[in-house]
Amino acid sequence: MLNLLCIGEAMAELRRDQSGGFAVGFAGDTYNTAVYAQRASGTEGAVGFMSRIGLDPLSAGLRRAAEAENLDTRALSSDPVRNIGVYSVATDEAGERSFHYWRDQSAARSLFQDPADLSLIPPARVLYLSGISMAILSPQARDRLIEHLAGLKSECKIAYDSNYRPKLWEDKTSARAITERMWDLADLAFPSLDDEMALSDETSEDAVIRRFERGNFSRCTIKRAHRGPLSLTLEGPPPRFAAARKVIDTTAAGDSFNGGYLAAYLAGHGEASCLSAGHELAAHVVGQPGAIAPR
Repeated sequence: MLNLLCIGEAMAELRRDQSGGFAVGFAGDTYNTAVYAQRASGTEGAVGFMSRIGLDPLSAGLRRAAEAENLDTRALSSDPVRNIGVYSVATDEAGERSFHYWRDQSAARSLFQDPADLSLIPPARVLYLSGISMAILSPQARDRLIEHLAGLKSECKIAYDSNYRPKLWEDKTSARAITERMWDLADLAFPSLDDEMALSDETSEDAVIRRFERGNFSRCTIKRAHRGPLSLTLEGPPPRFAAARKVIDTTAAGDSFNGGYLAAYLAGHGEASCLSAGHELAAHVVGQPGAIAPR
């Protein structure tokens, strides 16, 4: 059994290098979390990544990258027709990002179209998904996956990050409905304040906090960028969070937080230690270029 299985999409990342050309890497929100959780765990094969890629050279590159990170790739299947998605990223002087995507026909979008795909989900202590994981799927595949996850509740924990990207959804109504269903399923909640305000049309942090206080989570951490995470299930005083010493690129800040937190959680640490592990890892990652920092 895996400790953690992350389900979603990974893409080829094109990033301009110092010579004016482009360097190729691989990233995607749940893939990033898988990589950072695996690095933090230090146990080979403890974390798996489930997605669908193609037979193209970039897809082969992703598989090699995942294996080099010691991820379990048994659920990384190949589509004979579709290819991996691609995106380019540029960062400004403050480390904020702008993206361009070529992913509308990516192989990952066909995941769970066939009900047999559900049988490919390997057993794990924690299953982790995001709003992007759900947004790229067809409505039928989303429903099928949610029903399957509900049936697994007695066997594992469900972790979820709403990670709202409006352009990936048909409309906000669909995004909100699926997100609400996933929050009802989730044991471990990782909402980001700005995403939740945009998705729910709430206008204050207090409104978001009150809504999540009504949830039935075993752990709930609201991510608030440079202000640090706010745990709604922490008993005792919160840890002190030091600001990142240098911000070069905020790509994967939330993903790396989730990875550090989940690795600490799966190692049996308490909430305060999990928060610190996630925040310290994220503070390191934003000081490096790209979604996946050098090891």
